[in-house]
Amino acid sequence: MSPAFGKCYDPTGAIHGVPTFPWRLAPDGYATRRQLRARGLRPGGQAVAAQVMRRSRRRTAGVAVAYLYRVDRALPVRPMTPGRAAALAKAMAARRTCPECRADVGYCIPTSLGMCVTCAYPEEQRAA
Repeated sequence: MSPAFGKCYDPTGAIHGVPTFPWRLAPDGYATRRQLRARGLRPGGQAVAAQVMRRSRRRTAGVAVAYLYRVDRALPVRPMTPGRAAALAKAMAARRTCPECRADVGYCIPTSLGMCVTCAYPEEQRAA
């Protein structure tokens, strides 16, 4: 067993507090949030049941962690209600509306600019 594999393998949870498995080697019955969503499920308030871990040069801690939830305890995804759909549409419309010219520009306004591209760079728009 390689040293990296040994640090990521703790099925009892004695070292990390929760059962820990190497990347892609989690036992059946566990899934990440995205995997649950793909099956039409959600964690439903349950605590993290396990985690998968791998070495990563990008992370400051040196490891990447994905939390796992029990599939048998997961609940179905709540259906989209008309009120929830209306609220989501209103929120997306607010993200597309420029605060300067009050126009729906058809894309989400970049937070770095705080306004549509036309309002942020008017001299470049005139030249084109």
